[in-house]
Amino acid sequence: MVTNAEQQRIHDNAQGKANWYRWGSYLSERQWGTVREDYSDYGDAWNYFPHDQARSRAYRWGEDGLGGFCDENGEVCFALAFWNGQDPILKERLFGLTNSEGNHGEDVKEYYFYVDNTPSHAYMRWRYKYPQQAYPYDELVRVNGERSRQQPEYELIDTGIFEGDRYFDIEAEYAKASPEEICIRLHIANRGSNPAPLDVLPTLWLRNTWSWKGEQPPGHLFRADAGIIQLKHPALGTRWLYCDAFQGQTPTLLFTNNETNCKRIFNSANPTPYVKDAFHTYLIDGDRAAVNPQLIGTKAAAHYHLTVPAQQTVTVQLRFTNQPVDAAFNDDFDKVFHQRQQEADEFYATLLPHASPDDRLVQRQAIAALLWSKQFYYYDVYTWLQGDPAEPKPSAFRLTGRNAHWQMLYAKDVISMPDAWEYPWFAAWDWSFHCVVLSLVDVHFAKQQLLLLCGKRYTNLNGQIPAYEWAFGDVNPPIQAWAAWKVYQYEKETTGIGDRVFLEQIFHRVLGNYYWWTNLEDKGENDLFQGGFLGLDNITIFNRSAPLPTGGYLEQADGTAWMGMFSLNLLRIAIELGCYDRVYRQMACIFLRHALSIAQAMNQIGQDNQLSLWDEADGFYFSALVLPDGQEIRIQVYSLEGLAPLFAVAIFEPEPFTLEPELKEDLDWLEQKRPDLFDNCAFLSVPGETERILFAIAKPDQLKRILSHLLNEDEFLSPYGIRSLSRYHLEHPYVLNYQGHSYSVNYEPAESTTGDFGGNSNWRGPIWFPMNYLLIESLQRYYRYFGDSFQVECPTGSGKYMTLKEVAQELSQRLVNLFRKQPNGQRPMYGEIQPFQHDPHWQDLLFFHEYFHGDTGFGLGASQQTGWTALVAILIQQLNDPNFYSQL
Repeated sequence: MVTNAEQQRIHDNAQGKANWYRWGSYLSERQWGTVREDYSDYGDAWNYFPHDQARSRAYRWGEDGLGGFCDENGEVCFALAFWNGQDPILKERLFGLTNSEGNHGEDVKEYYFYVDNTPSHAYMRWRYKYPQQAYPYDELVRVNGERSRQQPEYELIDTGIFEGDRYFDIEAEYAKASPEEICIRLHIANRGSNPAPLDVLPTLWLRNTWSWKGEQPPGHLFRADAGIIQLKHPALGTRWLYCDAFQGQTPTLLFTNNETNCKRIFNSANPTPYVKDAFHTYLIDGDRAAVNPQLIGTKAAAHYHLTVPAQQTVTVQLRFTNQPVDAAFNDDFDKVFHQRQQEADEFYATLLPHASPDDRLVQRQAIAALLWSKQFYYYDVYTWLQGDPAEPKPSAFRLTGRNAHWQMLYAKDVISMPDAWEYPWFAAWDWSFHCVVLSLVDVHFAKQQLLLLCGKRYTNLNGQIPAYEWAFGDVNPPIQAWAAWKVYQYEKETTGIGDRVFLEQIFHRVLGNYYWWTNLEDKGENDLFQGGFLGLDNITIFNRSAPLPTGGYLEQADGTAWMGMFSLNLLRIAIELGCYDRVYRQMACIFLRHALSIAQAMNQIGQDNQLSLWDEADGFYFSALVLPDGQEIRIQVYSLEGLAPLFAVAIFEPEPFTLEPELKEDLDWLEQKRPDLFDNCAFLSVPGETERILFAIAKPDQLKRILSHLLNEDEFLSPYGIRSLSRYHLEHPYVLNYQGHSYSVNYEPAESTTGDFGGNSNWRGPIWFPMNYLLIESLQRYYRYFGDSFQVECPTGSGKYMTLKEVAQELSQRLVNLFRKQPNGQRPMYGEIQPFQHDPHWQDLLFFHEYFHGDTGFGLGASQQTGWTALVAILIQQLNDPNFYSQL
């Protein structure tokens, strides 16, 4: 339903009436150090293309910059550059540590914030805190290198560089006057007590698409007039960047080419004297000959030299347009900002009209950050493996190394990324969670993203969905069908019409992945699945991405649970589609049978002394280690592995099972011939007017026993959500001794103290939003079946009993409280970082961390893992709107 201007833009774009999405915040914040740019012999991506080379070396597959935008094909880019007069490097991109430099893996060492954004990118705001002293590059590398994994990371704020408020708050504000015209304001605030110099270089350039094939640039930029840069491009036509005078002074226009400085990087001759790092050389080295005196090139900037008064704010104005403008900065310029900001306010007000101001702030920044994380992503694996005609041939190692079996993958799209600096590439299960949140504000884009991920250009011919850029062949949880069902149901509830074409398309696209799992991830052919890594990094005693040191394999509680959930999601979709086409009714029978078989395998002791993954003594699910001789050992680690079976729960209205002949006939036959299948799962129905059918791996008595662990504050229940590993293992580490070797896991609430997966990811105690969200949703489903009659003690041992709905709300409140200001005025996610807790220029700027300390809630890992942590936006919606997702 279209009720405001931003919704109209979303609708018009989806209908092809106006391409409001051509330009957006699609410019990545890090291209260096990525797999795409790695042409080393043995896949050493971080060191092959380090930060120090980024200013001088042209990228092959993308671009990066500060707070910028680009077109949907990443061919024309705009970003910001700054110099405080002290730094050794022109600040054109964010700095951070590589995986080997950080004592807890890679980590960005900057403070930047996604303040606002709308789905059409008609209004955007980005904030950056730039010190007035020399940026401490060497100190950050040195101190982090000296610290052990038992010590915290050494952050930029720890250097003291922000003391005395000696920094600039720089806010980039963008407002589209039309789909092809972007008004730009740079608000630069000097927070210090003394005037401070700042060079500002808004920069426009062409992505280098030509060098790799020995071609000429397809377009160029040149000076059209004082303060005006003109661009000509065969695909995007002619455009102008108008750069307003500041205090009566027209900015100096600088031009160079987006070409590698071969002299600096490779100690060889430059094919052109004007290269990528020319503006750095011009400004910091004082070499005026570094820029093209002919005022033409493929990279251009407007150079403003400012002196910003103490505790004052100045504004620089620009306008990027496809039409020449006589008066670029008249009253209409300001009106565009006022109108777009007002429209953005109206758009977000429709989500939570009656929520608290703080809840609205958290939700809006979460969604804005997710929208800022939409990035242009280009990776043609075949070409990357083979090499380019104008470049040296890559090492033969590449044809057997990373992603060598994914030559069909061809990505050239705007996609939702986990983190535009730390993870500037897709991860399949992150991406799916993003789509669920995106459906709140842009359901068309959410559907397009799911179809893209599961489409022919990404999915392997064998049906495997790629995991992430560093290893497409790893396995992430198969949640695409779940995400598609959520998106479909949300649109159906809010508009009254479900997109059956989308649902049918996604069904067929994930079906291949379903059979890939059933054929390749069930080594014992007993409906107990492996999966390996599954995105949960170091959650258990072994690296699940590698062959086990004991030999054999794991029958994973989480891998099996994901397949149970996958079966139920496909069952729901097949039933929905079966209302229109009986073929899907027949397919629904397959998923029903498989879900029953998986539940039986998890709950029943099988033949030949096969272990059940359910431990009746402990009331918990555990994975089992199958040794080469067939012996099985239960890995008794209390973790999300054993909570994952709760995800496999679905509620069905009775009509499909009574009105669809194929499904009813198959169900009746199974109940008659294989009653054992129903003995090992929760397959129940409630009589009466509200009759519903429950299917779940965990039966009611099992659910209660699992919840006694889940809701125990000495085990899983943290003040801020559910821990990934039980706190029980703080005093009771799990240890497996096998053939003279010891393998163990213990509770670690913060960053990992081991080097597994680089050490920057930890599933041994911290709170992770995606799994918490799925647990909450599962409890809501169970409640929809049991109602108020089913109650559990929460917290365990408190004597206070709650319905499952109340438990879900309690968990949601704890998670949202990570971000909310508490009665003491502090946000738990920021811990003891005083500026974020007390300074008015910091305290309402939010990070959406990768994960959170299991005891204190302090934000950890990637600081802008906006994708799945943006699930907080849905939790806030549910807490403030009790009817939201009522039927999902």
